[in-house]
Amino acid sequence: MQTPFFRVVYSILLKDLQAELRSRELLSLMVIFALLSLLIFSFALELDRIAREESISGVLWTTVAFASIIGLNRSLTLEREQGNLDAMLIAPIHRAAIFVGKLLGNFLFALIVGALLIPTAAILYNLPLISSWLAVALLLGTFGLSGVGTLLATMTAQTRTRESLLPIVMLPFALPVVLTAVRATTGILSGQPSEDWQAWLQLLAFVDAVYFAACFVMFEFVVEA
Repeated sequence: MQTPFFRVVYSILLKDLQAELRSRELLSLMVIFALLSLLIFSFALELDRIAREESISGVLWTTVAFASIIGLNRSLTLEREQGNLDAMLIAPIHRAAIFVGKLLGNFLFALIVGALLIPTAAILYNLPLISSWLAVALLLGTFGLSGVGTLLATMTAQTRTRESLLPIVMLPFALPVVLTAVRATTGILSGQPSEDWQAWLQLLAFVDAVYFAACFVMFEFVVEA
């Protein structure tokens, strides 16, 4: 008899959060990388105010994307090395519940990194970046990255070249998420009419839904391969 779906999801999410609270390894690595990347961008892009406003969206999402890749790689590699993934596959639980549980943990960590980046970028670039709609874009963008990233990280965690393989495999699939998120963020921060950037937010939500549905269905085939 299979364990109830949402109980499995909650248990996996709770396990990841407790493990991170004990070690503080995964989130610390992501945050340090993201802040250093943002700092490098701020020194490298010595631009006037208008140019900074135009580039900040790309800088933010590039940093979030690469920090997410680091977190995803580490998260699924630990599951493989410690035998946790094999144990979950042996247990009488739905495979998709494993995916959703890991997705929510990765999403939460990526969201924390993004939430820390926004006020830091506001200080470094001297721009007003605090916005409720920007928070919506951050939620949708990090969810999309975490969804496709969780599936692909599970695939690459079984290979010896996983550290270098995941970015190569993930970035093409993450491109629709990053592009729509950048467009929406640019529109929000530049004060464009709401109907312009809300269309990009809607497209981002659609991309998230498609990726989530595809990854939800494919995860069982990936882990059984």
